[in-house]
Amino acid sequence: MSSDTRAKTIVVDANINMRATLGRRVRQLFKSYGSQANLVTPEIAYDELRHTLPKVLEKRGIASGSGQRSDIEEYVNRLPNIVIPIADAYYVDRETEARRRLRGVDESDWPYVALALALNCPIWTEDRDFFGCSVATWTTDRVDIYFEATV
Repeated sequence: MSSDTRAKTIVVDANINMRATLGRRVRQLFKSYGSQANLVTPEIAYDELRHTLPKVLEKRGIASGSGQRSDIEEYVNRLPNIVIPIADAYYVDRETEARRRLRGVDESDWPYVALALALNCPIWTEDRDFFGCSVATWTTDRVDIYFEATV
């Protein structure tokens, strides 16, 4: 994380990590803002990414052992240096509140809400399930506004 205590912090949802892994736009945003902001995610996001990624790559026809696949896997291995994984011990005491806020949608996303509550920061996501959970959310097409706004 940035050593600047005034650095902005944002919780990065699993779908944003996937977009960084497979695309250019989010990866470029990580590169642009990663050194001046605290990009964080629950540790479980990386478990989810490693579980889901092979299926996505297969669906896209990216063969195991190909150069493209190797590049993607290498990026996934470096990603925790960009988007810092946070242990659940840091936010688990917010689980009940987070689940309450997600009631009726995908309660399995509670770690992202709990981490955002613990850090008092927004979530970067494309997942509409977070909208209306009383935690600010930023989508990729608008997150520049968050990072560029002065405190």
